[in-house]
Amino acid sequence: MSDNGISHENLPSSEQESAHGEVERAHDPFVDPGMPAHRPRIQDIDERAAKRSERTVAGLFTLSMLATIGFIACFVAFPVDKIVYVWPFGHVSALNFSLGLTLGVALFAVGAGAVHWARTLMSDVEIIQERHPIEATPEVAAQAKRDFLQGAAESGFGRRKLIRNTMFGALALVPLSGVVLLRDLGPLPEDKLRKTFWKKGLMLINQNTNEPLRPEDVTVGSLTFAQPEGLDEHNENFNNEIAKAALMIVRIQPADIKDKRELEWSHEGIVAYSKICTHVGCPISLYEQQTHHVLCPCHQSTFDLSDGARVIFGPAGHALPQLRIGVNGEGYLEALGDFDEPVGPSFWERG
Repeated sequence: MSDNGISHENLPSSEQESAHGEVERAHDPFVDPGMPAHRPRIQDIDERAAKRSERTVAGLFTLSMLATIGFIACFVAFPVDKIVYVWPFGHVSALNFSLGLTLGVALFAVGAGAVHWARTLMSDVEIIQERHPIEATPEVAAQAKRDFLQGAAESGFGRRKLIRNTMFGALALVPLSGVVLLRDLGPLPEDKLRKTFWKKGLMLINQNTNEPLRPEDVTVGSLTFAQPEGLDEHNENFNNEIAKAALMIVRIQPADIKDKRELEWSHEGIVAYSKICTHVGCPISLYEQQTHHVLCPCHQSTFDLSDGARVIFGPAGHALPQLRIGVNGEGYLEALGDFDEPVGPSFWERG
């Protein structure tokens, strides 16, 4: 690189003469510069600025108190089911919105007040504390060991086995108290997740019309969703039951059905499978007429309904459970029992 036009007097030199005539090395950029000189803040030299900061901190703490009082007032004032419009969030729960807003303001004001207090009024002089070894001297360590052995001998821990063993038993059983408290998390599931609302004789009800299904209602290539007879959406337990019993019905030409058991459990090519994906339990709703494939919209697990609903793509662990169906004396489609395996995610592994 050319240095034309640059005065050599202004270029840094590797060696410079000190005031005493000694030669000093050029400044090393990696040398620890030490603590910078302390620079006072405006609050340190101007009492009026300090008073302003004090009022700011007090104002933030007062705002936090008012927000906390507002939190309590909102909890009492707003009913759980009250919905209000708040721009830009849209229609939201008045209780949830007000509680979140007031609690957020209360916590933010406390934090902002504490930070402002520390940065403007508390001492900002940095103090260096020299490090020193913290380990004990050999004499102290030896004395501590002797004291421990003497205490163990005097306690009788080694020779009083009854006390020692019962103490170990007490310490081992105490954690069981916490395990028992887990029982309050809810009722035991028992076998509820392995059974559904379906049973022999229940008619298949069209979820769109709430009418029983006849074979002629299901055309080739169509996808119909059904639920068990007697499952009312106004029932308290409806959501839990429909989450397991939701059914999808497809009619396939019997000659196109490859799985023998699927054909036996169908009626004139009408097959009924669980609507719940065996990956993480998403509802399946996409059907390809030409291939007889159904696709889960969540993670793209794909099942072949013409071949026992086996998995042909995606993360699902096993095929969709099939419901055996027939026709009752009045000509309506009915279930001939429950699913022969648990519906839903693969982690059950049928165990």
